[in-house]
Amino acid sequence: MTSTHWFFWALMSAVFAALTAIFAKAGVQGMDPDLATWIRTVLITSLLTAFVWIGGKWSNPLLLPPRVWLFLTLSALATGASWLCYFRAIQIGDVSKVAPVDKLSVVLVALFAFVFLGERPAVQEWTGIALIAAGALLLAIKA
Repeated sequence: MTSTHWFFWALMSAVFAALTAIFAKAGVQGMDPDLATWIRTVLITSLLTAFVWIGGKWSNPLLLPPRVWLFLTLSALATGASWLCYFRAIQIGDVSKVAPVDKLSVVLVALFAFVFLGERPAVQEWTGIALIAAGALLLAIKA
């Protein structure tokens, strides 16, 4: 796999994230957003379990180092909190406004990666990150 394959997968992630927003907005109407998040989580867990099992990728997770468990647990907690907040936001707001604000996570990832992981984006990359922030805020501001 070459170093450019990440872009394909990142682009596919964006496509599916966009579809997720549209499908979730349609599905969360008239129900509790926390219950909707739980249903989504159960379905994702079932699909991923099948994917890992059928793909022959299963190994004993109890053999993973404690550091892996710590960070995967923190990631899971952050994911759950994000999903709960997102579903609540799209239930009461326009998904076309909620989704761009949610994508401020791109800006926060860059900042957190700079602070905690030592990543150093170039000036061009910081410019793009700033434009994402400005665009998300512009879309969220009521005209």
